[in-house]
Order: sequence, then C-alpha cells, then structure tokens
Amino acid sequence: MASDEPLLAQYAQREHAFQGAADHAARLSLGISWARAAVAFFGIAATVAGFQQAGTLRATAFLGATAALVAFVALVAVHARTEARLRWNRTLARLNSQQAARVRRDWDAVPRLAASDPGRDHPYARDLDLFGRASLFELLGATGTPSGHHTLEHWLLDPADPATIRQRQAAVAELSPRLDFRQQLLARGTMAGSDQAQLQRFLEWAEGPPWLIAKPWLVWTTRLVPALTVAFAALQAAGTLDRPLWLPWACVAILLRFSVKGKIDRAFGAAFGLDDAATQVAHLFGMVTDASFEAPLLRQLQQTLVCGAIPADRLMARLRRLADLAELRYSSLIHFPVNTFTLWDFHVLYGLERWQTSAGRHVRAWIDTIGEIEALCALAGLHHDNPDWVFPDVVSADAGIVEARDLAHPLLRRGVRVANDVRVGPAGTFLFVTGSNMSGKSTLLRAIGTNLVLAQTGGPACAARLQLPPLAICTSIRVQDSLEDGVSYYMAALTRLKTIVDISHNVGADGSRLLLYLLDEILQGTNTAERQIAVRRILRHLQAQPAIGVVTSHDLALTDEDGLRDTAVAVHFAETLDDTASPARLAFDYTLRPGVATSSNALVLMRLMGL
Repeated sequence: MASDEPLLAQYAQREHAFQGAADHAARLSLGISWARAAVAFFGIAATVAGFQQAGTLRATAFLGATAALVAFVALVAVHARTEARLRWNRTLARLNSQQAARVRRDWDAVPRLAASDPGRDHPYARDLDLFGRASLFELLGATGTPSGHHTLEHWLLDPADPATIRQRQAAVAELSPRLDFRQQLLARGTMAGSDQAQLQRFLEWAEGPPWLIAKPWLVWTTRLVPALTVAFAALQAAGTLDRPLWLPWACVAILLRFSVKGKIDRAFGAAFGLDDAATQVAHLFGMVTDASFEAPLLRQLQQTLVCGAIPADRLMARLRRLADLAELRYSSLIHFPVNTFTLWDFHVLYGLERWQTSAGRHVRAWIDTIGEIEALCALAGLHHDNPDWVFPDVVSADAGIVEARDLAHPLLRRGVRVANDVRVGPAGTFLFVTGSNMSGKSTLLRAIGTNLVLAQTGGPACAARLQLPPLAICTSIRVQDSLEDGVSYYMAALTRLKTIVDISHNVGADGSRLLLYLLDEILQGTNTAERQIAVRRILRHLQAQPAIGVVTSHDLALTDEDGLRDTAVAVHFAETLDDTASPARLAFDYTLRPGVATSSNALVLMRLMGL
C-alpha cells in the first residue's frame, strides 16, 4: 500500500525552509528598523549642528545630513523589499503546512473556505459534502484569488462536457509535478487579497467610458494653461517681464482643478484602490505569460493574457507606475503648487484613461483566466498528492455504464478508506445495496457521487480505474425536514424525488447525458406498506428513463416483484459479531459483496448501547 509519509516529509521540509527564510528576513527587518532610526537621529543631529556651526564645520554637518538622507531613503527601499520577502516566505510556509493538513485530512488545520450557498434545490451539493467543513471544496481549496475560488465552485456544481474534461485532464497532468509554480501562483493570489468590493469598483471603472479623453478641448486646455503659466513665470523670474502675467493662468488652473476634483478623485480611487494587490496581480499575469506550457488548454489561457502583443503583466506594471505618479495627491504641501503650475492630476488622468481604453476592457477576462488556472492548479495539487488516483475515461452516453475498480471516498484519509469495485448500469437497471446499520451503504453512495463530481471537473478520481458516460447527478441522501417552512421529513423526501424525476425527463431530451440517481433509504417518513408501493413506483418510472442509479435500503424485499427483480443488481455489506469479547463487539470490513444482505444489527446495537 502506498504511504503518505514521503509526501508529508516533503511538505514539512519545504515549510521548514520557507519559515527559516522568513525568520531570517524578520531579523534583518528588525536590524534595518534600528538602522533607520539611527540614521534619522544622525541626520537630525547633523542638521541642527549645521545651523549652529560656521565655515567648514557647517558644510561638513550639512554634507553629513545629506548623506544621512540618502542613506535613509536607501534603507526605506531595502526595508520594503525585506518586508515583502518576509511576507512571501511566511505565506509559502503556511501554504505547505495547510497542504500537509489536507493530505492527513486534518480538517481542524485546513483553513475554512466560505462558499456560495448552492441552495437546497441543487441536485447533489449538500448530499455529497461539496462545501463546508471537511468538504471536497476544502480538500481542493488551494486557490488564492476570488476568481479562482468562484471558478472552482462553478466547476464542482456544473459538470463539464467530455471535450472540456479531457482538456482539463491534460492541463492538470502537466501542472501536477510543477509544485513550485503552483505554490508561487497560490502565494501571489493569496497576497493579492480578496477585497471583492474594491475589485468590482476597479472592474466597473476599467470597463466604463473615459470622460477626459472624450473632451479634446479640455485635454488641450490642460496642456496649454500649464505651458503659459510656467512660461510667464520663467520670464518674470528671468527679469524679462516685470508683472506676474502667470498669475491669471494659475488661477485658471486652480479653477479647472477644483471644478472636476470629484471626478478625478473618483477615477483615482477606483483605478488605484487595489494598492499592492495590483502589483501581485501583475506578478500573477507574468508567471503565466512567462511559463512554458504544452497542454492546449494552458496555451489557450496563456494567449488571453496578451493585449495587442503586449503581455498583461506589462500593462498592469504600467498602471502601477501611473499609481506612483498619482501618489503626489497625498503630499499636501506640494500637491497644490505642483497642480497650480502643471495641472499634474490631469496629465496622470489622461495617461490613466489611455490605459483604460486600451487595456481596461480586457482586465476581467485576465482575472477570469487566472481563476481558471488556479482551479486547474487545485486539481493538479490533488493529483500530485494522490499519484495512485486515476484520470477517468469519459465515454459516450450510449455506453450507459459507470465502472470503477478500487473506488473509495476521497475525503477519507489513506489507511481508513476502503476501496470497492463498482458497476452501475446500463440504463434501465440500478444497483441495489443492502446491509445493516453502519456497514457503509451511505458512504458508498457518497464515494460514487463525489468521485463522479471530481471526474466531471477534469480532476482525478479516488480509484484505480473509472469509466463513465456524461452524467447528470441527482441524490437523495441527506433529506431534512424544516420547521421554518412547515415541511415534514416525508414531504421533503417527496420534493427531492420530484426534482430527480423532473431532471430525468430533461436529461432525456437531447440524449447527451444520462441521469445518475443515488437514493439512500428513501421515503422513511411513512409506514412500511405505503413506502414499498411508493418506492417501487418511483423506481419503475426511473427505469423507463435514460437513467442509472444506486439505491440503498434496509427493506430486503423491496425488489421482489416483476419489473424490479430482473433490473436490480443486488450487492450488500456485512458485519461480524464477536460474542466472545466482553462486551460483545461488531466489526465491519466495508467490503461490497454480491447478493442481498443476510443479517441485521439493530437489536445488537441497542444491546451494545445498554438499551
């Protein structure tokens, strides 16, 4: 049996290395902080001394103060790079720790991931533990950006077509061994942050119409007025003019600036509000555009990060430079005079709107592309951590059979999960699973469903072999009543079954998919006689549709009638009772066997519980 120990050792080694680099950066950062304080103190002291001295001593003091200023600016730049390196290595150390927790299925150490509520009407999300604690989403959840997060959600909730599945499989297989690339992409995405409101504001601005460029007369005015202001001021300073003819033009500049101050501030706020996240996004784009890919899907995604032969990362870097120029607005002492003489903000806005018209409409597609690559990397991480899992073979819907060898539940850790061979189909038949309480019936349903969801995202499945047609999956496993809505357990079960029946009709419309239904002890909220009649009617109806399914039940006689007897493939789980132990013990091997169950354990469990 394969072991997770080498993989856990690899993640532990990487975590230790990155944490060591982070600790070194932290010590260096502290040292630079003290150095900055010392240089600042020296500069202040030298400046004070310069004003108190004369001659050579004054010149020397001011020279020292100038050197201190230069050194302080250099230390600020070095400190910023050191802090960035500290954050980078801490992020990578944390990501390796989290990935090791996923391998161990240590759900308390796996970060909680908020997901959109698919609602009770989704045909399988709740029953198959797609979201929430200890879910498939948390097992996969190595995405850093909101776009990656939402893309992975969408893939889990909406199965892809066979061609897309094969494309994703090739991309996942290529990304799987590229651990450094995947983790660095994730780190950049994580560091970019997840301020959805600000991101939406940025996208709305980027895709919106510019207003300054649309007014050519205003553009030329903002160029002419500063030229006249500076020219007349220079002539007066040179003594050519004896009157301040620049002053009226400066007043015009002030009026222009304040008349549109709100528009400029809103544009700058929307365009530059991402702050450091824009730098991280540029790095994300650069990582993808600079990478070498073979898989067609990855190459296709890579090509979307180019606008007019200019890579997206260079365009985002250009936006970052404009943001640096706009930083002048935070320096209140010089912002007003500089704008008075140059209308600086108008020139920055003009450059910004040129960027908006050339690149802005592409940004959403770029971010969506990164989200798709992140989702592929999450699936690739699952494949990397489980090299014995298989990429499923998606065949024509005409085949009508799901066939798996050594299929097990992917949310259970290695050494705990038990694998079984499973065959469901062809259309018109169903797998009838019986067995006593706690023997593994519901887990089998979830194992089948969860692996098929993974298969139809393009990821690997927890099996040695898996073949399936395109499927529309519907489940009725975790039915709940609702006091708030006034819905009983039986009515909730009927509502769920109605959804499954309706979907079976829609699936059959174009023949591109089969319905796969997974039903666990359905219609338990009524008496046995009526339940048998109702369940048999539903099964007979589903048999007439393009559907295959798995049904679990304690009712061993459920299929003992014409029309069901020949189409139900019976399998069961069994248990072993050890009466010699004190107290007696039940043991389960969770191994699927042919035929109907021959034992039950409800009364034994009551006795073991002391009832």
